[in-house]
Amino acid sequence: MLKKIEPSHRTEHIEYAIRDILQEANRRKEQGGDLIFLNIGDPVLYGFHTPRHLLDATYEAMLQNHTCYSASEGVPEAIEAIKQEAQRKGIKPHEVLITTGASEAIDFALSALVNKGENVLVPSPGYPLYNALLSRLIGEARPYLLNEEKEWQPDIDHMESQIDDKTRAIVLINPNNPTGAVYSKETLLQVIELAKKYNLLIMSDEIYDKLILNGKEHVSIASLDHDLPMVTFNGLSKSYLAPGFRIGWSIVSGAPELVEDYTEAMRKLARARLCASHPKQFAIPVALNGNQSHLKDTRQKLRSRRDLTVERLNNIPGIFCQEPEGAFYAFPRINLDVKDQDFVKKLIRETGVVVVHGSGFGSLPKTPHFRIVFLPDEQVLNEAYDRLEQFMKKNY
Repeated sequence: MLKKIEPSHRTEHIEYAIRDILQEANRRKEQGGDLIFLNIGDPVLYGFHTPRHLLDATYEAMLQNHTCYSASEGVPEAIEAIKQEAQRKGIKPHEVLITTGASEAIDFALSALVNKGENVLVPSPGYPLYNALLSRLIGEARPYLLNEEKEWQPDIDHMESQIDDKTRAIVLINPNNPTGAVYSKETLLQVIELAKKYNLLIMSDEIYDKLILNGKEHVSIASLDHDLPMVTFNGLSKSYLAPGFRIGWSIVSGAPELVEDYTEAMRKLARARLCASHPKQFAIPVALNGNQSHLKDTRQKLRSRRDLTVERLNNIPGIFCQEPEGAFYAFPRINLDVKDQDFVKKLIRETGVVVVHGSGFGSLPKTPHFRIVFLPDEQVLNEAYDRLEQFMKKNY
């Protein structure tokens, strides 16, 4: 008699709240209710357009027969463009790997580093991919607190308290998803000193680095120390409005004798999956070295929508929202004795406003929050915030 197929234990704790919450939204839709989606960080879904020169470069690459496998590390023209961009930001690249989205770069970096039972420090709140990948690796995603009272900067003392002899790396997300925080140079220097003290690798996710909304300059942590081993992640999805291209990369930096064995382990993983999409890699040079005019327009729209979001949310009793400095997320606090997941599900059921519960981004902080994507235009956002305000008045 055939037995049912049992899934592996490594999948038991894999969650992705950003898409999991859609189950609640689908139930409302089935009952005839409308929905306002403020849960997915995809600019193209909200009226932003991939720059034409990226599309043209990809199409031209197809016409030139770049539809075979590429080198596993990526095409030389794209790798060179990424290295030039890194150098402009003050990074000294040791190796560049082009991947299927920044997600695959993160997967390679963690898989090449973490053994069973080891841990990596991850921000809480933070993007849940890191927790999911570490669960798959049978490692531990060990959270460190971001301090809401200090504009969501990492709490360095708490970060250090989480380190033990099984800790391998510190993850930074800068600008942060879900809070929109942009880390100060002073904070980054403190993280560097901690990594040196405990001989840790730093992984820095900088996918939103060109979407800074307050006129500040984004500082790549790898630009502040050229010897300490680091991996910097980026891609075309957010700043270049091309999430469906699934093109990202990692930049390994640090003293060559310290990172070469680790880099070769990442190369092995890259070779095992053959390559990222060949023709779409040709969009990288024109993105990084070509016309950047879309960025000014994108930032202007996001700044206006951010300001509207903060003003509206802070005028709703029971809600408080720090002003995000980068990306396109806000992470308001619910000043009520509620469970954030219950709050979000009820909000979706009663109003159709789809947001993500804060605990889906990590176990810290303990106070209830939710994440809003403020990519939609002002009319849609105002309608969503009107519904949220009425929901709060009715229920709380």
